Amino acid sequence: MSDKAVFTEKQYLGREFIPTTIRVVLALFCFAIYFFTDERETSGNLLLVVGIAIIVISVILRFMLHFSTRVQNKSIFLDGLWTARLVKIDLNSIVKAEKGLYSRYLFNNPVYNLHSRGTIRFYAAGNDAVYLTDRDGLVYIIGSRQSDELLKAILAEMKR
Repeated sequence: MSDKAVFTEKQYLGREFIPTTIRVVLALFCFAIYFFTDERETSGNLLLVVGIAIIVISVILRFMLHFSTRVQNKSIFLDGLWTARLVKIDLNSIVKAEKGLYSRYLFNNPVYNLHSRGTIRFYAAGNDAVYLTDRDGLVYIIGSRQSDELLKAILAEMKR
């Protein structure tokens, strides 16, 4: 058994384009209203503070790791944020692995280990996902920006 990972990917919370754009537009809206407010004593200053807070939170989120994916030793390890538990998916129990679209919606919330209607979802960013079906019929959906490489690594580990 090798201790070296075949595939590694880290997904961050604040690097998705649409939520970042929404936060920047909200901050610009706060700054614009602050600029055009005549009385800057109470409400105007509050808008300036809120706009700066939105920008600071956006910068912090760019560096906040949501989860990391590793394919290693015939297993997939999904390690989440601070209090999230490590999820290990044994590839010996997987009967089908395929690439597909994560969701048809434009806005998708980041999730980690979300159990819903016979599926377990892991997602931070990207449009594509890898669908893994185990012997019991449970489907793991792992959203990834590098879904082609992830699928190749999973299939290579399953054959090994």
